[in-house]
Amino acid sequence: MPLTKVNGINIHYRVRGSGEPLVLIMGFMGTGQGWFFQASVFARHYQVVTFDNRGVGKSDKPEGDYTTKTMADDIAALMEHLQIDAAHIVGVSMGGMIAQELAINHPNRVRRLVLVSTMAGREGLSGYSPDLVSAITGRETYTEDELGTLDLSRATSAVISLSFNSRLCRWLLVPLAKLLRFKMDGMKGLAGQAAACNSHYTLDRLRLIEAPTLVLSGTGDRIFPDSCADVIAAGVPDARLVKFAGGSHTLIVEMRNEFNRLILGYLRADVPYPIERLIPDC
Repeated sequence: MPLTKVNGINIHYRVRGSGEPLVLIMGFMGTGQGWFFQASVFARHYQVVTFDNRGVGKSDKPEGDYTTKTMADDIAALMEHLQIDAAHIVGVSMGGMIAQELAINHPNRVRRLVLVSTMAGREGLSGYSPDLVSAITGRETYTEDELGTLDLSRATSAVISLSFNSRLCRWLLVPLAKLLRFKMDGMKGLAGQAAACNSHYTLDRLRLIEAPTLVLSGTGDRIFPDSCADVIAAGVPDARLVKFAGGSHTLIVEMRNEFNRLILGYLRADVPYPIERLIPDC
Protein backbone atom coordinates (compact mmCIF):
# COMPACT_ATOMS: atom_id res chain seq x y z
CA MET A 1 0.00 0.00 0.00
CA PRO A 2 1.48 3.36 -1.02
CA LEU A 3 1.69 6.42 1.22
CA THR A 4 0.78 9.94 0.12
CA LYS A 5 0.49 13.30 1.84
CA VAL A 6 -2.98 14.83 1.58
CA ASN A 7 -4.76 17.42 3.71
CA GLY A 8 -1.59 17.88 5.77
CA ILE A 9 -1.10 14.22 6.78
CA ASN A 10 0.25 11.00 5.29
CA ILE A 11 -2.48 8.54 4.30
CA HIS A 12 -1.79 4.86 3.64
CA TYR A 13 -4.00 3.48 0.86
CA ARG A 14 -4.48 0.69 -1.64
CA VAL A 15 -6.18 0.56 -5.04
CA ARG A 16 -7.44 -2.71 -6.55
CA GLY A 17 -9.44 -3.62 -9.64
CA SER A 18 -10.77 -1.46 -12.46
CA GLY A 19 -14.00 0.19 -13.47
CA GLU A 20 -16.07 2.78 -11.64
CA PRO A 21 -14.31 3.93 -8.45
CA LEU A 22 -15.60 2.58 -5.13
CA VAL A 23 -14.22 4.06 -1.91
CA LEU A 24 -14.62 2.02 1.30
CA ILE A 25 -14.41 3.96 4.59
CA MET A 26 -13.66 1.94 7.73
CA GLY A 27 -14.94 2.68 11.23
CA PHE A 28 -13.44 3.47 14.63
CA MET A 29 -10.12 1.69 15.30
CA GLY A 30 -10.26 -0.15 11.98
CA THR A 31 -7.73 0.01 9.15
CA GLY A 32 -8.26 -0.54 5.45
CA GLN A 33 -7.63 -4.22 6.06
CA GLY A 34 -10.98 -4.31 7.84
CA TRP A 35 -12.58 -4.61 4.38
CA PHE A 36 -10.91 -8.02 3.95
CA PHE A 37 -14.19 -9.78 3.06
CA GLN A 38 -15.27 -7.06 0.60
CA ALA A 39 -12.27 -5.57 -1.21
CA SER A 40 -11.33 -8.52 -3.43
CA VAL A 41 -14.98 -9.30 -4.21
CA PHE A 42 -15.82 -5.73 -5.15
CA ALA A 43 -12.56 -5.36 -7.12
CA ARG A 44 -13.92 -7.84 -9.68
CA HIS A 45 -16.36 -5.12 -10.73
CA TYR A 46 -14.97 -1.79 -9.48
CA GLN A 47 -11.78 0.14 -8.85
CA VAL A 48 -11.71 -0.28 -5.08
CA VAL A 49 -9.91 2.20 -2.82
CA THR A 50 -9.22 1.26 0.80
CA PHE A 51 -7.09 3.22 3.25
CA ASP A 52 -6.21 3.79 6.89
CA ASN A 53 -8.06 6.75 8.40
CA ARG A 54 -5.99 9.29 10.28
CA GLY A 55 -5.22 7.93 13.72
CA VAL A 56 -4.75 4.25 12.84
CA GLY A 57 -2.61 1.84 10.87
CA LYS A 58 0.19 3.32 8.79
CA SER A 59 -1.47 6.70 8.32
CA ASP A 60 -0.38 9.64 10.46
CA LYS A 61 -1.73 9.92 13.99
CA PRO A 62 -1.72 13.63 14.81
CA GLU A 63 -2.47 14.55 18.41
CA GLY A 64 -5.67 16.31 19.39
CA ASP A 65 -9.33 15.82 18.61
CA TYR A 66 -10.41 14.92 15.08
CA THR A 67 -13.75 15.67 13.42
CA THR A 68 -15.63 13.62 10.87
CA LYS A 69 -15.58 16.65 8.57
CA THR A 70 -11.76 16.79 8.68
CA MET A 71 -11.62 13.06 7.97
CA ALA A 72 -14.00 13.54 5.04
CA ASP A 73 -11.67 16.24 3.73
CA ASP A 74 -8.86 13.67 3.96
CA ILE A 75 -10.81 11.40 1.61
CA ALA A 76 -11.67 14.18 -0.82
CA ALA A 77 -7.97 15.05 -0.98
CA LEU A 78 -7.01 11.39 -1.48
CA MET A 79 -9.51 11.15 -4.34
CA GLU A 80 -7.98 14.27 -5.86
CA HIS A 81 -4.53 12.68 -5.59
CA LEU A 82 -5.82 9.52 -7.30
CA GLN A 83 -7.51 11.63 -10.00
CA ILE A 84 -10.92 10.27 -9.03
CA ASP A 85 -13.56 12.89 -9.76
CA ALA A 86 -16.42 10.94 -8.17
CA ALA A 87 -16.92 7.50 -6.65
CA HIS A 88 -19.44 5.26 -5.00
CA ILE A 89 -18.92 5.61 -1.25
CA VAL A 90 -19.51 2.91 1.38
CA GLY A 91 -18.90 3.83 5.02
CA VAL A 92 -19.36 1.65 8.09
CA SER A 93 -19.85 2.93 11.67
CA MET A 94 -17.54 5.97 12.08
CA GLY A 95 -16.86 5.53 8.36
CA GLY A 96 -20.57 6.11 7.78
CA MET A 97 -20.33 9.37 9.73
CA ILE A 98 -17.36 10.44 7.61
CA ALA A 99 -19.28 9.45 4.47
CA GLN A 100 -22.18 11.72 5.50
CA GLU A 101 -19.81 14.68 5.79
CA LEU A 102 -18.23 13.79 2.46
CA ALA A 103 -21.63 13.72 0.74
CA ILE A 104 -22.69 17.01 2.36
CA ASN A 105 -19.48 19.00 1.88
CA HIS A 106 -18.20 17.39 -1.33
CA PRO A 107 -21.42 16.39 -3.15
CA ASN A 108 -19.77 16.19 -6.56
CA ARG A 109 -17.43 13.48 -5.23
CA VAL A 110 -20.24 11.01 -4.42
CA ARG A 111 -22.12 8.91 -6.97
CA ARG A 112 -24.04 6.50 -4.75
CA LEU A 113 -23.80 6.46 -0.98
CA VAL A 114 -24.11 3.49 1.38
CA LEU A 115 -24.23 4.14 5.14
CA VAL A 116 -23.77 1.03 7.29
CA SER A 117 -24.26 0.60 11.06
CA THR A 118 -23.89 4.30 11.76
CA MET A 119 -25.52 7.37 13.28
CA ALA A 120 -26.12 11.03 12.44
CA GLY A 121 -25.73 12.37 15.99
CA ARG A 122 -26.39 11.49 19.60
CA GLU A 123 -29.89 12.89 19.94
CA GLY A 124 -33.35 11.38 20.33
CA LEU A 125 -33.59 7.97 18.67
CA SER A 126 -30.11 8.38 17.23
CA GLY A 127 -26.89 7.71 19.11
CA TYR A 128 -25.10 5.11 21.19
CA SER A 129 -27.00 2.10 22.48
CA PRO A 130 -27.77 1.76 26.20
CA ASP A 131 -25.62 -1.39 26.18
CA LEU A 132 -22.57 0.59 25.06
CA VAL A 133 -23.15 3.48 27.45
CA SER A 134 -23.61 1.08 30.36
CA ALA A 135 -20.47 -0.91 29.42
CA ILE A 136 -18.38 2.28 29.33
CA THR A 137 -19.76 4.20 32.30
CA GLY A 138 -21.57 1.66 34.44
CA ARG A 139 -24.67 3.87 34.13
CA GLU A 140 -27.46 4.35 31.61
CA THR A 141 -26.25 7.79 30.58
CA TYR A 142 -23.39 10.25 30.88
CA THR A 143 -23.02 14.00 30.55
CA GLU A 144 -21.35 15.95 27.77
CA ASP A 145 -18.63 17.07 30.19
CA GLU A 146 -17.66 13.44 30.77
CA LEU A 147 -16.98 12.67 27.11
CA GLY A 148 -13.41 13.93 27.20
CA THR A 149 -12.59 12.12 30.43
CA LEU A 150 -13.95 8.64 29.75
CA ASP A 151 -11.49 5.76 30.10
CA LEU A 152 -10.46 5.17 26.49
CA SER A 153 -9.20 1.65 27.16
CA ARG A 154 -12.51 0.69 28.73
CA ALA A 155 -14.43 2.37 25.92
CA THR A 156 -12.55 0.62 23.11
CA SER A 157 -12.84 -2.72 24.88
CA ALA A 158 -16.60 -2.22 25.16
CA VAL A 159 -16.93 -1.31 21.47
CA ILE A 160 -15.01 -4.42 20.41
CA SER A 161 -16.97 -6.75 22.70
CA LEU A 162 -20.39 -5.43 21.65
CA SER A 163 -19.65 -5.31 17.92
CA PHE A 164 -20.01 -9.07 17.39
CA ASN A 165 -23.10 -11.18 17.99
CA SER A 166 -22.07 -14.58 16.71
CA ARG A 167 -20.47 -16.90 19.25
CA LEU A 168 -17.69 -17.83 16.83
CA CYS A 169 -16.75 -14.20 16.19
CA ARG A 170 -16.76 -13.40 19.89
CA TRP A 171 -14.49 -16.37 20.53
CA LEU A 172 -12.07 -15.77 17.65
CA LEU A 173 -12.17 -12.08 16.78
CA VAL A 174 -12.78 -10.20 20.04
CA PRO A 175 -9.47 -11.29 21.68
CA LEU A 176 -7.59 -10.62 18.43
CA ALA A 177 -9.14 -7.16 18.00
CA LYS A 178 -8.29 -6.22 21.58
CA LEU A 179 -4.70 -7.34 21.05
CA LEU A 180 -4.36 -5.41 17.79
CA ARG A 181 -5.76 -2.29 19.43
CA PHE A 182 -2.69 -2.04 21.66
CA LYS A 183 -0.32 -2.71 18.78
CA MET A 184 -1.54 0.43 16.96
CA ASP A 185 1.02 2.63 18.74
CA GLY A 186 -0.86 1.96 21.98
CA MET A 187 -3.91 4.23 22.10
CA LYS A 188 -2.32 6.97 19.99
CA GLY A 189 -4.80 8.34 17.47
CA LEU A 190 -7.79 6.48 18.92
CA ALA A 191 -8.58 9.38 21.26
CA GLY A 192 -8.80 11.65 18.23
CA GLN A 193 -11.14 9.23 16.46
CA ALA A 194 -13.28 8.86 19.58
CA ALA A 195 -13.64 12.64 19.72
CA ALA A 196 -14.74 12.64 16.07
CA CYS A 197 -17.48 10.11 16.85
CA ASN A 198 -18.64 11.97 19.95
CA SER A 199 -18.87 15.33 18.18
CA HIS A 200 -20.44 14.04 14.96
CA TYR A 201 -23.71 15.80 14.12
CA THR A 202 -25.44 15.88 10.75
CA LEU A 203 -29.07 15.55 11.88
CA ASP A 204 -29.87 19.06 10.67
CA ARG A 205 -27.98 18.61 7.37
CA LEU A 206 -28.99 15.16 6.14
CA ARG A 207 -31.43 16.88 3.79
CA LEU A 208 -28.42 18.30 1.92
CA ILE A 209 -27.26 14.86 0.75
CA GLU A 210 -27.92 14.67 -2.98
CA ALA A 211 -26.52 11.24 -3.82
CA PRO A 212 -28.82 8.20 -4.03
CA THR A 213 -28.45 6.71 -0.56
CA LEU A 214 -28.85 3.24 0.93
CA VAL A 215 -28.92 2.93 4.73
CA LEU A 216 -28.11 -0.46 6.26
CA SER A 217 -28.51 -1.64 9.83
CA GLY A 218 -28.77 -4.82 11.86
CA THR A 219 -31.69 -5.20 14.23
CA GLY A 220 -29.23 -6.71 16.72
CA ASP A 221 -26.70 -3.84 16.60
CA ARG A 222 -25.52 -3.19 20.17
CA ILE A 223 -23.45 -0.10 19.28
CA PHE A 224 -25.88 1.93 17.18
CA PRO A 225 -29.43 0.56 17.47
CA ASP A 226 -31.39 0.28 14.24
CA SER A 227 -33.40 3.37 15.24
CA CYS A 228 -30.29 5.32 14.17
CA ALA A 229 -30.81 4.00 10.64
CA ASP A 230 -34.48 5.00 10.76
CA VAL A 231 -33.47 8.57 11.60
CA ILE A 232 -30.93 8.76 8.77
CA ALA A 233 -33.29 7.24 6.20
CA ALA A 234 -36.00 9.71 7.21
CA GLY A 235 -33.60 12.64 6.92
CA VAL A 236 -31.88 11.91 3.60
CA PRO A 237 -34.11 12.67 0.60
CA ASP A 238 -35.42 9.46 -1.00
CA ALA A 239 -33.05 7.25 1.01
CA ARG A 240 -33.59 3.48 0.98
CA LEU A 241 -33.48 1.52 4.21
CA VAL A 242 -32.51 -2.14 4.54
CA LYS A 243 -32.34 -4.00 7.85
CA PHE A 244 -30.70 -7.34 8.56
CA ALA A 245 -32.79 -9.33 11.03
CA GLY A 246 -30.59 -10.08 14.02
CA GLY A 247 -27.61 -8.45 12.32
CA SER A 248 -24.76 -7.17 14.50
CA HIS A 249 -22.75 -3.97 14.27
CA THR A 250 -20.24 -5.90 12.15
CA LEU A 251 -22.55 -6.81 9.26
CA ILE A 252 -19.60 -6.72 6.91
CA VAL A 253 -18.07 -9.68 8.78
CA GLU A 254 -20.89 -11.74 10.25
CA MET A 255 -23.28 -11.44 7.29
CA ARG A 256 -20.67 -10.77 4.65
CA ASN A 257 -22.11 -12.87 1.83
CA GLU A 258 -25.55 -11.26 1.89
CA PHE A 259 -23.98 -7.85 2.57
CA ASN A 260 -21.70 -8.15 -0.47
CA ARG A 261 -24.54 -9.28 -2.74
CA LEU A 262 -26.70 -6.42 -1.53
CA ILE A 263 -24.04 -3.77 -2.12
CA LEU A 264 -23.17 -5.04 -5.60
CA GLY A 265 -26.85 -5.25 -6.48
CA TYR A 266 -27.56 -1.74 -5.23
CA LEU A 267 -24.62 -0.13 -7.02
CA ARG A 268 -25.60 -1.76 -10.32
CA ALA A 269 -29.38 -1.44 -9.99
CA ASP A 270 -31.33 1.00 -12.15
CA VAL A 271 -34.24 0.80 -9.70
CA PRO A 272 -33.37 1.43 -6.01
CA TYR A 273 -34.29 -1.09 -3.35
CA PRO A 274 -37.64 -0.56 -1.59
CA ILE A 275 -37.67 1.16 1.75
CA GLU A 276 -37.70 -1.06 4.85
CA ARG A 277 -36.65 -4.27 3.20
CA LEU A 278 -35.85 -6.82 5.90
CA ILE A 279 -33.26 -9.50 5.23
CA PRO A 280 -33.85 -12.66 7.29
CA ASP A 281 -31.12 -13.81 9.60
CA CYS A 282 -28.86 -16.30 7.83
